[in-house]
Amino acid sequence: MKNNESYHIPVMLPECIDALDINPSGIYVDVTFGGGSHSRAIFEQLGPEGKLISFDQDQDAKKNAWNAPNFDFVAANFAYISNHLRLLGIQKVDGILADLGVSSHQFDEADRGFSIRGEAALDMRMNQHGDLSAEDIVNNYTEEELLRIFRNYGEISHARKLVNTIESARSNKRIKTTGELLQIVEKCAPRNKEHKYFAQVFQAIRIETNDEMKVLEDFLLQCEDVIKPGGRLVVMSYHSLEDRLVKNYMKRGSLDGKIEKDFFGNVLKPFTEIVRHPITANEEELERNNRARSAKLRIAERDGE
Repeated sequence: MKNNESYHIPVMLPECIDALDINPSGIYVDVTFGGGSHSRAIFEQLGPEGKLISFDQDQDAKKNAWNAPNFDFVAANFAYISNHLRLLGIQKVDGILADLGVSSHQFDEADRGFSIRGEAALDMRMNQHGDLSAEDIVNNYTEEELLRIFRNYGEISHARKLVNTIESARSNKRIKTTGELLQIVEKCAPRNKEHKYFAQVFQAIRIETNDEMKVLEDFLLQCEDVIKPGGRLVVMSYHSLEDRLVKNYMKRGSLDGKIEKDFFGNVLKPFTEIVRHPITANEEELERNNRARSAKLRIAERDGE
C-alpha cells in the first residue's frame, strides 16, 4: 500500500502513529484523510480484527481511498463524527487522529484559491459543494463582519485599514480572483513582511469560508463520548487559534481554558495530556517539508476505567 505524497506530504508521520499507541484489534479514526498517508500507516498496524474509519469532506480526497473489509471512508465533515460512527454501528473507538489545516494538494491546486501564489478564483472551499466561498465573503460581508474575521482569525493589526481598502475596491468592481485581492491588500501590508501579511489575510478568509473553528470545537466536545477509556486523542495544528483550543481542551477540559474542580480540588476533565508541551518536527523533516515548520502535535489519553 503506497502513500500518495504527490497529494499531501504527511507531517510528523512516525510521531502521530506512535502517539496513537495502536492496538492491532482496535478501532481508529483519521478525521482528516487527505492523501491517506496517516490512514495507511494506521491501517498497516491493524490486524483483521482492527478497523479504520477515515473522514474527509473534500471530494478529491476520496480518490485516495482503498477497498478493505475493515476500512470505511466517510465523505463528510468531521464535525459530525458521532453521528457517522453510530451509522456504522460504532459506539467507542481506541483512538482519533486529526491533522488540521489545508493539505498540500489543496494549496497546490491553483483553481482551489487557497494559495497566495498565482491567479485563481476566490474559492477556498474544502467542501467544493459548500454554499459559501471566499468570493462571497470578500464581496458581501459587512464592515463589521470583515473586521471580526481579520481580527479573530488572521490576528491582523490595523484590520480596519484593510477592511476599508477592500470596501473601497469592491465598490468599483467585484473582487473575483486571488490575484485581484492580493493587489488590493498589498497597500496595507507592512514593508518586508508582505508574505506573512498575505498569509494572515488568506488564513482568516479560509477559516471563515469553512467555519473551521466551529468545526474544531464541535469535534473536540464529541471526543469525550467517542473515545473509550485509555484511548488516545492525537491532534496536529498549524496556527495558534487551533492549538489554543486543543491545548485548553486537553489540559483544562474546556475550550475557553476555564478550570472546573470537584469538591476535593481535582480538575474535572475527560483527558490527561501525554506530553506537557507540543511535539514539533525535527530539523531533518523541516529541511524536507517546510510546511511542517508551524506544526504542533498534542496527545491526550481518555480518563476512566
